[in-house]
This record gives sequence, structure tokens and C-alpha cells, in this order.
Amino acid sequence: MTADRKRSAVRHVTRTLRVSERRACTVLGYARSMIRYAPRRAHADDALVKRLHELSEAHPRLGYRKVTAKLRGEGWTVNKKRVMRLW
Repeated sequence: MTADRKRSAVRHVTRTLRVSERRACTVLGYARSMIRYAPRRAHADDALVKRLHELSEAHPRLGYRKVTAKLRGEGWTVNKKRVMRLW
């Protein structure tokens, strides 16, 4: 079962049976931290991905480390792991 379905199940139990979220999670066997977790949306990286594409077209021989240095020089607050993941 996916996390979204588990969240909806807990919401359904809390609404229909009028019990607390803590009680519903205990009965269903789900961790409350998983139910309360708000996933970060991917659209936050759209501008960075666009800039990465521009840099890779302009400088095709550069790797992710050099591109990270260029981005930092432009004022982006990124680390090399994030750039490598999006690269």
C-alpha cells in the first residue's frame, strides 16, 4: 500500500469513527511520522533543471562538479550531491 493510500485510510478512519489520529495510526499499525510527512514537490527544482540544461548545452564537456561551481558562482545555493542527482 502506498503512503498516500495509508494517509487517506487514516483520514477516513478519523472522520468516520471520530477518533484521534494517534488512535487511528495505532489501530492500523502505521507510524504517525509517515502519516504527517508532507512530501516535497519536484517543481521546486524546475528552475535549477532548466539552468542545468542550459549549462550542459553551452558547455558539454563539463561534469557535474564544474557545473556546481558555475551555479554557485551565479548565486545558486546548491551542493554537488543535488546537482549530481538532477544531472
